[in-house]
Amino acid sequence: MHRAQPQATAPTLTHRQLAMFRAIMLHGSLSRAAEVSASSQPTLSRELARLEYLLGFTLFDRVRGRLRPTVRALALMQEVERSFVGLDQIAARAQELRTLSAGRLHLACLPALAQALVPRALLAFQQTQPEAAVSVVPLESPWLEQALSEHRFDLGLSETSEAPAGVALQPLLQANEVALLPRGHVLARHHVLAPEHFEGERFISLAVGDPYRLAIDQMFAAANVTRITCLETASAVAVCAMVRQGLGAAIVNPLTALELCGPDLLVRRLSVPITFQVSLLLPEVAAPHPLRDALVAALCATATQMSACLAHQGDPT
Repeated sequence: MHRAQPQATAPTLTHRQLAMFRAIMLHGSLSRAAEVSASSQPTLSRELARLEYLLGFTLFDRVRGRLRPTVRALALMQEVERSFVGLDQIAARAQELRTLSAGRLHLACLPALAQALVPRALLAFQQTQPEAAVSVVPLESPWLEQALSEHRFDLGLSETSEAPAGVALQPLLQANEVALLPRGHVLARHHVLAPEHFEGERFISLAVGDPYRLAIDQMFAAANVTRITCLETASAVAVCAMVRQGLGAAIVNPLTALELCGPDLLVRRLSVPITFQVSLLLPEVAAPHPLRDALVAALCATATQMSACLAHQGDPT
């Protein structure tokens, strides 16, 4: 009868031992590590020996009086760094809560809105809350909506018309997609463009899978219009840059067009409306951020101002 072999168990490590190991790895010597950790070299040497005993392998080779990390030490350092980065983030958050009673507001939004609507709203918000700290995180759908459902942000801006679970939805802005043309384009003489105008024209598309790309393609298919579609990109800002260089015409959201239009980037209305909408997403938490309402007010005021500008976008000058 064979006796069962005992199973190896994970060593019991302390935060002090890992901090000591990290200090040695970062500074390359016991003397320097002892200095920065307010300890003594003999103490660190004993702690290192104890750590190597617990782990069951050597962490450093002694080469001419210096410590050279082993391959296992380098691998262990990767895991230790992940732990310490997490602790640093917690410490930073605690500092925010200590210095600002409200802490930092966290806003998630689509990338296009981070470039076109959010900066204007933050300017208005800053005028009433100059000391407030705000973190803006661009996210694509559906990860944005999922993050709001998980209450990982104080508020969000999306193009969805359906409220995610545990989130209240408030319509913020509605307008129509617009056409973009480079300076001197043959279609620039028209103030309103129909699908037929784009027949045989070079056209820059949004990425496959983008809901607005789908709506635009359906519009042209319904009109039996064929375009030259050699270029596509996921970014509306990149589309504008390509149009400005004369690479073709395009159709994008009106907010990005409003921010980037100029002498080399002309905006024209479409005869067939493709609706663009922005919704405000507010997680239904028991105690929302104290400054959330102030940022919501700034977003609403900015959306109203931009809607007024969009009403005249593409008008002849």
